[in-house]
Amino acid sequence: MTAVLVEGGPDAGAIWHFGEPNQEQRALAGGTAWADLSHRAVISVSGVDRLSWLHSITTQDVEKLTPGLWVSSLILDANGRIIQQFYLVDDGTTTWLHTEKERAPKLLAYLEKMKFMLRVEIADRSNEFAVLRAPGKADAIGGPYALVARDEVEDMKAAFNQNYMQVGTWALEAERVAAGRARILFEIDHKSIPNELGFLNNAVHMKKGCYPGQETVAKVFNLGKPPRRLTLLHLDGSMVVMPENGAKVFHDEKEVGFVGTVARHYELGPIALAVLKRNLPLEATLLSAGVSATQELFEK
Repeated sequence: MTAVLVEGGPDAGAIWHFGEPNQEQRALAGGTAWADLSHRAVISVSGVDRLSWLHSITTQDVEKLTPGLWVSSLILDANGRIIQQFYLVDDGTTTWLHTEKERAPKLLAYLEKMKFMLRVEIADRSNEFAVLRAPGKADAIGGPYALVARDEVEDMKAAFNQNYMQVGTWALEAERVAAGRARILFEIDHKSIPNELGFLNNAVHMKKGCYPGQETVAKVFNLGKPPRRLTLLHLDGSMVVMPENGAKVFHDEKEVGFVGTVARHYELGPIALAVLKRNLPLEATLLSAGVSATQELFEK
């Protein structure tokens, strides 16, 4: 297999595909594939107060997090807008986070700022540990994930390759788009609140105590009217060039949203995640970068 690398964007340098993207997607859907995510940043949080502290500043209920259980979480600003997205697991003594490499410096700075006098220690461990997408069917957060020491990564890859197919980000992103999982730097912009993007009762725990931005989440949830919605677009497959991340979406020449991630799915064809105005009629045919698209809502 010859690996084709991602040339730009948050996944630059990662493997895009091995020449058979449809075959890779089928293996991923069947739970018989794995992927190298070692381009992502890894942050550790240690200390006896780590879980209660993370519980108080993030959207996830992690105060009594079961060791070994991966969960997703967000950090919001005071107005409820998403400023960080990450995935975390606790091993009984340390909590491990993985996130976008370019978002890691701001996340580290925020965590350091919020420590106060609590017994927690925060460190960038990206040079020591890596994340792999482990074999198995996709779970609700895009895993299963495996945290591996960098000096053991090659052995783990060899072990996976004995029984499973390695796939690239093409397959991972196609699966993510079809499943409707929003990703920071793609579907999350400076105005995004969790209610718009399918994060409630997943990255956002709806029964936990106070955290920054909770008031906005609760208010919009009770009203039931977020200003925008995450929508699956089915793109015109006859077009050679597809919209890029951030491309504007129009209905009757009026701007109604933007495209996040575009993917070519082995069953659905060209699809995309888009963030659109909530009141946009579902039957409306849309246009983005000259490509027509129809809409499909995700099940709640």
